[in-house]
Amino acid sequence: MSAETADERLARLKREFGSIDGDGDGFITEAEFRAHFPDLPAGALGALEDSADADGDGRFSLEEFVRVMP
Repeated sequence: MSAETADERLARLKREFGSIDGDGDGFITEAEFRAHFPDLPAGALGALEDSADADGDGRFSLEEFVRVMP
C-alpha cells in the first residue's frame, strides 16, 4: 500500500471539508460541526477551536481545517 501524496491528501481534505460545510459558504461553523458530528463532546469542539481557529472568527476555513487534520 502506498502512502498518500500531498495532492491526494488535499483532495481528500477538501471533500471532507465540503461534506461538513453544510451551507457551502467556505467555512465550517460550530453548528455545522455539531450537525455533522452530533456525538462530539463539547470539550473536543472547544479544543479544536483553540488549536484550529487561527484568526479567532469562530469558524474554520479550509486552510485552518487542512492545518489541523491528518
